[in-house]
Amino acid sequence: MAKQSSGIFQPGWVSALGVVVVFLLTGTAAASEETVSVEQVQQGLSTVWVLVGAFLVFFMQAGFGMVEAGFIRAKNACNILTKNFLDFCMASLGFFLIGYGLMFGDGNSFMGLKGWCLMGLEPTASGIPLYAFWLFQAAFCGAAATIVAGGMAERMKFPAYLIYSFLISAIVYPIVGHWIWGGGWLSKMGFADFAGSTVVHTVGGFAALVGTSILKPREGKYSLDGKPNVLAGHSIPLASLGVFILWFGWFGFNAGSTLGVGDGSVIGLVAINTNLAAAAGGVVAMLTVWKRFGKPDLSMAMNGALAGLVAVTAPCAFVAPWAALVIGAVGGYIVVRGVEFLDRLRIDDPVGAVPVHGMCGVWGTLAVGLFGKSSLGLAHPGLFYGGNPTQFGIQMLGSLVTVGFVLLSMGAVFKLIDKTIGLRVSREEELRGLDIGEHGMEAYAGFQVFTTS
Repeated sequence: MAKQSSGIFQPGWVSALGVVVVFLLTGTAAASEETVSVEQVQQGLSTVWVLVGAFLVFFMQAGFGMVEAGFIRAKNACNILTKNFLDFCMASLGFFLIGYGLMFGDGNSFMGLKGWCLMGLEPTASGIPLYAFWLFQAAFCGAAATIVAGGMAERMKFPAYLIYSFLISAIVYPIVGHWIWGGGWLSKMGFADFAGSTVVHTVGGFAALVGTSILKPREGKYSLDGKPNVLAGHSIPLASLGVFILWFGWFGFNAGSTLGVGDGSVIGLVAINTNLAAAAGGVVAMLTVWKRFGKPDLSMAMNGALAGLVAVTAPCAFVAPWAALVIGAVGGYIVVRGVEFLDRLRIDDPVGAVPVHGMCGVWGTLAVGLFGKSSLGLAHPGLFYGGNPTQFGIQMLGSLVTVGFVLLSMGAVFKLIDKTIGLRVSREEELRGLDIGEHGMEAYAGFQVFTTS
């Protein structure tokens, strides 16, 4: 029987390869007199790992853009892609100027009070260089901001969207982030959100909920009797590409949140849990919609996979793989019933942003308190490991406070925008399409895409 440590996987080879990588990255010549310590090698590898995660999360912007463009009508495709492109620009600026300081700067339990433009900040506690850590966190901030574009698609003014995306990135998202990841009051209580079910997805999802509620439904979405009409997206292939990109990028989103390589065991656990939850969510959503409506709807199956990914984002490092399957499966069911629930309330969410990110973000947060294991780093064991309700209670409190804060703060932001420059385009512009009305261009030049539905 061959030894498990044979070949290039021997620890000595791994260390040697690590040294080579660091030499290449730092430009250190082989004949240099300086000695690279083991700590420097580990630090270099961890920094590269975090940056790779940041690049993958940035690539998720393309995934969000493709999903949202595919799920809406062709006459608004250019508009939604412009919003996805510019909201990352606005998020980068807002998070650099103000947001990072609010989130990670020294201050109190509510928010940071220093670090504007990254000035005067100390090296990060994880040891990752400040600029690398900022880029990773900025990519997360951009993801939270772009969630809202889908929920408010096809009728929101572009200037209003730019203002919104700057404010959520500079103020609202960083404050919640400080509570949980910046040493704030929830962090001190033992609240656990490994990669952002609350910080990113609950914030983005419930911002979308309050925004689309204020904005009101699209023209023709609901009949006079309240029954929803299908305003079909124009490109399922485009949306499918977006989901695959998001699924791929989520490995950077979750596994990158380890903020270090270590021995690789945590990265492996996070990666398998991420994949299993997505797969379970997609299958359960497909089966649920198949049973309820008679057809295996691809769009709902794809949203089910995204729901599983959102749900496992908080607990991915704290649960066993079997639990990730359960968490993802429940997320897939929630997204189907969540879409139906919003339609009963006549809340028009064109891409399912609220069920996928808001509802499943809350579910994933609570799942930490059910399936989490203290042996994996959780402050208290989950309810299913000894019957201790402490962690579940902390998770519930954190989720409720976050939802309330987002609804109030973003409600005020959207109301202020609505009272000043206006939130919604005119009826004529909506019917014609925002590509022409807002941008004077078309996503598919030369094709007739004008429609009054």
